[in-house]
Amino acid sequence: MAADRVLKKPDWLKVRLRRGPAAERLQGLLRRGGLHTVCEEALCPNQGQCWANGRATIMILGGTCTRNCRFCNVSPERPEGCDAGEPRRVADAVAEMGLDEIVITSVTRDDLPDGGAAIWAETVRRIRESAPGVTVEVLVPDFGGSVTALATLLDARPDVFGHNLETVPRLYPAARPQADYARSLDVLRRARRRRLIVKTGIMVGLGEIEGEILALMRDALAAGVDILSVGQYLQPSRQHLPVARYVPPPEFDAYRRQGLELGFRVVVAAPLVRSSFHAEEQTVFVSRRLGRTPARRGPAG
Repeated sequence: MAADRVLKKPDWLKVRLRRGPAAERLQGLLRRGGLHTVCEEALCPNQGQCWANGRATIMILGGTCTRNCRFCNVSPERPEGCDAGEPRRVADAVAEMGLDEIVITSVTRDDLPDGGAAIWAETVRRIRESAPGVTVEVLVPDFGGSVTALATLLDARPDVFGHNLETVPRLYPAARPQADYARSLDVLRRARRRRLIVKTGIMVGLGEIEGEILALMRDALAAGVDILSVGQYLQPSRQHLPVARYVPPPEFDAYRRQGLELGFRVVVAAPLVRSSFHAEEQTVFVSRRLGRTPARRGPAG
């Protein structure tokens, strides 16, 4: 793939960002709390839709990352320190938002001895206290392979545990040079052993082939994954990996069918799907698994 090659974006990927009153209100709450969202940092095209549907993704542990994944728009710089007051501010914001579901993600903090696991666990516990009944989904890094750090977070018992495989193992050196496919599978496997709802997400259009995607699906199922998301990779800038191919919608439909046939409980596959995408089928599945009645309050306001 030539670094300067730019494919024309197809019509099915051309969307207008929708920002209604609910999205503006949520943004104001997050700004006042000094909080980050992956919705904004990663230039997610679904930001307005998810916020309007009662689902937001807050990014903790700062806005800079110690890794340099070639697909990610988050700034790859060395972070400074750790904010011990962040879990309380996140919980306060979640309580005021009045959401049904909250997704917490983070940058990777290889500079911290525990990879930020203590802040992660405290954030989950604080949300439980401040906003009981809200479904808490986490989308975590690999904590450098530390079993102890991962256990610290797992002990906090999030409702949904997510860790993204991102792409097929052959493309890791180009896309995720500081990550490891086997290590990521082990993260998912350990969450399954705790009887959590387990989720992973991947991108297509980076140069993978269908057989590799199906092999990844089987690996994820063997690791205990319940929920799979599949979306189109979009190049954030000329400094990132180029798009090898724009995958047409019928192929996403095929991935969904194949994933369900293999045994995933939920597969959400479409060009604009991201791992924190508001998917009604996931909401229904998670609510049933947790013994809750699905209820869409939407953002308070």
